[in-house]
Amino acid sequence: MTNIKQKLKNLKLSPKKKLGQNFLIHQNTAERIANLAGINKNDTIIELGVGLGALTIPLSSRAERVIGLEIDSGIIKWWKTEENLPDNVTLLHQDLLKADFRQLAEECGSRLKIMANLPYSISNPLLFKLLEERDIVEWAVLMLQKEVAQRLTARPGHKEYGILTVLLAGQAGIEPLMKVGPGQFHPRPKVDSSVIRLQFHPRPARARNLEKHDEKLLKNIVNAGFQQRRKTLANSLTASPLLNFSKDSITDALASLGLAADIRAERLTIENFIDLANCLS
Repeated sequence: MTNIKQKLKNLKLSPKKKLGQNFLIHQNTAERIANLAGINKNDTIIELGVGLGALTIPLSSRAERVIGLEIDSGIIKWWKTEENLPDNVTLLHQDLLKADFRQLAEECGSRLKIMANLPYSISNPLLFKLLEERDIVEWAVLMLQKEVAQRLTARPGHKEYGILTVLLAGQAGIEPLMKVGPGQFHPRPKVDSSVIRLQFHPRPARARNLEKHDEKLLKNIVNAGFQQRRKTLANSLTASPLLNFSKDSITDALASLGLAADIRAERLTIENFIDLANCLS
């Protein structure tokens, strides 16, 4: 901890609250995360948020190349001044939420393999970005707030079950890798973290076996269903500006699928939602 604080002082930098910066300070933890990612020596890894390089260095020793995206101009300036990044690391001054993943995939010549210690405030936007760009992403290993990770693996009926749980279940495999306590970071966050792996390609068996469906309609139904989760699904879908179905048509569709008229969104699996979308379409 003392070394990190002194390093930041020497750099005339401090963790920026507005960027949600919590620097990983335990090198053994960074090494373990890199090991669990299953990196091959010919991989190009996209690192989202380089920070002080705790994860960058072990990634560079395992992969052929690392392309690191960093939004903090002070950190970018320091890395360029010091010139002490490994030769196989390319540093880009970019906002990861605005980054052109397709251009990065073209530069890599393959689907993206992504590593990230994410600020908690941007976890959801990045997860939705990964969903949108899933055809060019092979996998992503992400450090998330524990509650967010639990949400992604929640089962129907649990309070954590929500929009991302359902939509990711239809596109990716989700594997918890390890837990990380607050003491592993500076500044120390108030919550625990979890590292998870999202596997987009090859698609997991459950996703491959889903019925064909209108993806835009499915997304709208899922979003509408969870926007007012205390309401019944029929009432939520009827009231949503995202959709244009009468309540009778929705309850008829639910009945045809053997689902109760007063069922809530949190009770439906991804398969149920797809069946409902196909029935309504």
